[in-house]
Amino acid sequence: MNYFRTAILLAGMTALFMAVGYLIGGSSGMMIALVVAAGMNLFSYWNSDRMVLSMYGAREVDRASAPEFVGMIEQLAARAELPMPRVYIIDSPQPNAFATGRNPRNAAVAATTGLLNALSREEVAGVMAHELAHIKHYDTLTMTITATLAGAISMLANFAMFFGHSRENNNNPFGIIGTILMMVLAPLAAMVVQMAVSRSREYVADRTGALICGQPLWLASALGKIANFAHQVPNMEAERNPATAHMFIINPLSGERMDNLFSTHPATENRIAALQALAQEMGAAAPAASGWSGQPRGGATARPSSDPWGRGGQEGGRRGPWG
Repeated sequence: MNYFRTAILLAGMTALFMAVGYLIGGSSGMMIALVVAAGMNLFSYWNSDRMVLSMYGAREVDRASAPEFVGMIEQLAARAELPMPRVYIIDSPQPNAFATGRNPRNAAVAATTGLLNALSREEVAGVMAHELAHIKHYDTLTMTITATLAGAISMLANFAMFFGHSRENNNNPFGIIGTILMMVLAPLAAMVVQMAVSRSREYVADRTGALICGQPLWLASALGKIANFAHQVPNMEAERNPATAHMFIINPLSGERMDNLFSTHPATENRIAALQALAQEMGAAAPAASGWSGQPRGGATARPSSDPWGRGGQEGGRRGPWG
């Protein structure tokens, strides 16, 4: 049902994009809109992961620099039957994480230093399993497409005053009032559709991530902690780039608490309730011992590190049970 809903929402956004192009410049405007959208989507398809990781100053880590964290990702990726993604750490005090990349073979996961400081090993595993679920379901590509289309619709709406009176569009019954309404309502509608797509995929990723790590309550506990921190500790880079908010496991922007049309994520309490119900279905009424070794697959031993999370020698805060 969630896949069907996502497909319907994407189709609706595409139709809205074409309609805006047509209203602005008739059939020629629609063709120009399609060409622009194709170019933007092609660029995003190949470069979106590098762009967002660079935007947040993410630092790639490996077995040598972050043996515990990378070892965890390797084990989770194996359980999810995914290729090993690139692993990044972002120097930010707000606990959060996201995944990016056009497909599972070109994917990356990123966690903030705040996440690694504030959460237990089991909770971190739940969060990263959620991000791997996004990769498994190609959500990173879906959200890139919706974000690109939403941006293109907003751009076209801003051009409306310049192209709204083309010769082919002189018979537009809405006139200047219709053009002004389109400038306001088209980007708003695109944003609503983008947020709806994001929310539908979060529920699916929660469930799949819980199944990957084997303990729904790990993720439920992590979501509660992250939500509390997210509204107390600002993520300044996210505040400067709100279009990326939908990528994170919890909305990094301040003031987002309601599960409504304008939220990028479902209400945290609803997500936790769904995970608790899943835990009861799985017979996991309480968190069990993790069983994670924290070592790479194949029994290889990572080089000892004074900072197994790979946080760059950051002082203070909890190191977690692997530290």
